[in-house]
Amino acid sequence: MLFCGGMGMRLREYSESIPKPMVDIGYRPVLWHVMKYYAHFGHKDFILCLGWKADVIKQYFLEYDECASNDFVLSGDDKSVDLLASDIHDWRITFVDTGATKCIGERLKAVEPYLEGEQTFLANYTDGLCDVHLPNLIDLHERRNSVATFLSVQPTQSFHTVVTEPEGSVSRIDSVKDSDLWINAGFFVLDQSVFSYMRNGEELVEQPFRRLIEAEKLSSLRHEGFFACMDTFKEKQLLDDMYARSETPWELWKNESRRTDSGAVEEPEDRLARDVSELADEVGQRVGLNEVNSAPSLQTT
Repeated sequence: MLFCGGMGMRLREYSESIPKPMVDIGYRPVLWHVMKYYAHFGHKDFILCLGWKADVIKQYFLEYDECASNDFVLSGDDKSVDLLASDIHDWRITFVDTGATKCIGERLKAVEPYLEGEQTFLANYTDGLCDVHLPNLIDLHERRNSVATFLSVQPTQSFHTVVTEPEGSVSRIDSVKDSDLWINAGFFVLDQSVFSYMRNGEELVEQPFRRLIEAEKLSSLRHEGFFACMDTFKEKQLLDDMYARSETPWELWKNESRRTDSGAVEEPEDRLARDVSELADEVGQRVGLNEVNSAPSLQTT
């Protein structure tokens, strides 16, 4: 479930003409990058909670051009196109207009009927990009038997935290990056029972999550890897620069190396060393087996 209905007032350079989730990074809007991330892990059934300029999002997918981000062969006088890959051919997308001025909690309640039969579902704000190994987040949710679980990250901004005495003297000042401050990154795993903790008109992370804390049913996975939120024009520029340099850690469908059981990414040199070690073990086992098979049999008298 993807929340796509906000106006994105802090990104007004774009959101006055298109909804915030449709602001491009490279060839595709940030919404597509988020959906591609989930599809990479096998989650391809989407519900889009639409609002501000919902028609723009609907039209984008109705007129979706696979050639923009896939290799293809162009041939013949009729310029026939043979795609060498495809993005969304196996996606199922439900478009639901949840209102232009609704909060996240209200949008969630509005699509509750479309979640019937889904014991657990995923949700996202659609303006954050991340390289977290999604199964780790889901596994934490299941192990703790939580009603809601979300990803937490450390702030990426460059502001400082300040501690002052009652009379006004400063006793401490630290970079927020050096603090133990963690923020909600917006990658949610939710159970159907989350709706029983919600009241009409409430924001999801405010009152409902406080009730879940009291019930000890709220969990969070700390992620120290890549996370970026496209909330301002400056942040959009930073993501554009990363894309131009082909430094796109969120594009796991392109960049993901083989992972360890813990979900950590193995660097190429580590992976090579491990592969060599496994090959050596396999050769050793085969040599040992051959020696046993070729050894003379012992006869007893």
